[in-house]
Amino acid sequence: MTAYIKKITFFTIVLLPLLFASCNKIFDTNNYVAYFGGEIINPNSKVVFLCKDNIVIDTIKLDDKNRFFKKYDSLAPGMYTFKHDPEYQHIYFDKNDSLMIRLNTNEFDNSLTFCGRGDEKNNFLIELFLKNEDDKNNSFGIYDYDFAKFNKTIDDNYKSIKSYYSRRKEAINWDENFDLYAKTMVDMHYLSKKEIYPIAHKNRTGKDICSNIPLSYYNYRKNINFNNENLTNFSPFVRYLTTMLNNISCTGATDGAHLNEKALVNNIKKLEIADSLFTNIKIKNAILNNIAFTYLLEDQNMSNNKTFLDKYAELSTDNVKQKEIKRIGESTQFLLENKKLPVVNLIDAQSNVVNLNSFFTNKTVVFFWTSDANSHLELVHKKASELKSKHPDWDFVSINVDDTPDQWKKLLLKYNFKNTTELHATNFKDLRDKWVITKIHRSMLINSNGSIKNGFVSLFDADFEDYLK
Repeated sequence: MTAYIKKITFFTIVLLPLLFASCNKIFDTNNYVAYFGGEIINPNSKVVFLCKDNIVIDTIKLDDKNRFFKKYDSLAPGMYTFKHDPEYQHIYFDKNDSLMIRLNTNEFDNSLTFCGRGDEKNNFLIELFLKNEDDKNNSFGIYDYDFAKFNKTIDDNYKSIKSYYSRRKEAINWDENFDLYAKTMVDMHYLSKKEIYPIAHKNRTGKDICSNIPLSYYNYRKNINFNNENLTNFSPFVRYLTTMLNNISCTGATDGAHLNEKALVNNIKKLEIADSLFTNIKIKNAILNNIAFTYLLEDQNMSNNKTFLDKYAELSTDNVKQKEIKRIGESTQFLLENKKLPVVNLIDAQSNVVNLNSFFTNKTVVFFWTSDANSHLELVHKKASELKSKHPDWDFVSINVDDTPDQWKKLLLKYNFKNTTELHATNFKDLRDKWVITKIHRSMLINSNGSIKNGFVSLFDADFEDYLK
């Protein structure tokens, strides 16, 4: 109740002038004035970025009370993002909207609320985002199901979310421009699971399910507009396209090939499929970039990397992203076999600074987790404990990547993890850049002398234990 009163007080103080200035005003048809403001609790920096199509269009400074406010004389309706590094979230502006946000960086997405003209649509988006995230974090087990059970499970979930979407659409009465994004969030989350299933089922169970899937299973692809430029940078759409390309490219892959060669063949195939499937240049470049980012974290063969990047450069026309991808490719070279891990800032449960140069004295599996993915943190620790019992000659080191030290220590007390050494990364950006951590499922294998055995693996790979022999 106290938090609720504080929230109401904040929005009353900050929004009253805005409401009198804009919300009761009758705008003429050529007026595109809009307002954006809010409060950031526990800010990571003193600025908020407003972005359109991944390009920063405004940098807004926080005042001494960590609040900000900006009037735009002309802001085109559409989907934007706001960023407070390292986090971001989508925000939709209709004509003449006056949007205020309030969030706590300790729980960025979960604490985010909108108020003001246009708030109902945006609160719906964040509610739907959180529902999808909860579903994703609690859905690891469904990929073990046989086809019939899997299909029924995700269909039931889709019906529930679709019903929620329909109720909110009727209540808020939004227009078709906004509905494109709302419906995409609902549909793409569901369809992504359909694309993930064949690959995840094989990785988790070792069984190839493809022959049991009816030909009609993928009919939904015929109804997707792959070249809608409004969705180019909308994360649910991009995530679906990525999983779809993974699924298509792995069909009929060279099963007898070496893992590095298979990765090269599959990813070049993805590039070629994207080149033929997408006619919109912006979307094509966005997908090619996504494929390249992902590939560079999977295959660390120097010759293969050059072959792949040459193909990528041939098809992409995005010169800015090409330079960024080249830099990531260079960073991964510091994580090759037999090299020492670059030094990053880590502490142990007693807040002692960890000296990486002397830390590894045994063969070690390093994995990562965050409280933002509860299901994963429980599953990955359970998996590590099981592996430790089967392979006692290996140590298991768990690194929390984006909670505060105090939050992390509370979680350690809550879970009382066994068979793992728990560390915390005090500078996530430094860890992300030096160890190229872009996905939470990443793991690394370290030799007893501290050198890298394999910098790019996952505990959930079907053949992971082969690396421990």
